[in-house]
Amino acid sequence: MTQEEQHNHAIRHHHAVSQYTQGFLDRRQAGRKHPVEDFLFTYYSFKPGQLARWHPGIGTVLQAAGDTAQANWRFYEHVEDGTEAGGLTVDVDSFSTERSSIIDFARRLLSTTSEQPAQLGCFGLHEWAMVYRSQLHGQRHDHVPLRLGARGTDEVVESLKITCTHFDAFRFYTPSAEPLNTLQPRRDNQVTMEQPGCLHANMDLYKWAYKLIPAVSSDLLLDCFDLAWRIRELDMRASPYDLQDWGYDPVRIEEPAGRAEYTRAQRGFSEESQALRRRLLNVLERLPAAPPA
Repeated sequence: MTQEEQHNHAIRHHHAVSQYTQGFLDRRQAGRKHPVEDFLFTYYSFKPGQLARWHPGIGTVLQAAGDTAQANWRFYEHVEDGTEAGGLTVDVDSFSTERSSIIDFARRLLSTTSEQPAQLGCFGLHEWAMVYRSQLHGQRHDHVPLRLGARGTDEVVESLKITCTHFDAFRFYTPSAEPLNTLQPRRDNQVTMEQPGCLHANMDLYKWAYKLIPAVSSDLLLDCFDLAWRIRELDMRASPYDLQDWGYDPVRIEEPAGRAEYTRAQRGFSEESQALRRRLLNVLERLPAAPPA
């Protein structure tokens, strides 16, 4: 890839990323928070500056090695490309060695999840379970109030079946809500429990994409981020919180029409997620497996 092509890709990527990050950066400087949009920058460990860096992905050679930004970044190596300066490409061996545990886990998790049928009957109740009997557990909702109040929220939880499969949602349940979940997801059964209908499992594709940078291209990373961004909006619209002052109409999962609306959106996100899983798995297939211990 020529220097001009690299420059154009990097500029386009930086512009695309700034559409998501600028609001967060401005709010952070002003000491303000957003209950929906900040999540991807606070829950996940990848920083806006890291997201803005452009990576071509595994298998691409960047010309003019000494003049590229990647020359000083980890997991790039110099290669002969027929030019005097040579080129840069992802150092597959070094990356695979240092990130072997992440690569192995991501490969197992994503491949197993991709083979599972999507379960579309959870209705986003994980968010409700996190505030179930909030008064008993001393939770306050001063920043964003509960749409139905504490008692109304509890009644919704008690009237519907909770079937959450995602450990990193389940672990935030209130103690009163944990036994109401028909499943008991744990870290040690995550690989077998995850399924492609889960909003949070699909948001986590962004996490696996950035953990696999620079083998994963920035194009794929941003596609995963964009999916997570849109899923976050649904997740919060279907939550027990009243976000209308923030411009979000509720998906009223306490009503049949709201549950149908949620399921339609969930199905669409599930289909999108499966395409992204395949793309991530295609990258993982090009990375050597760790030698047996």
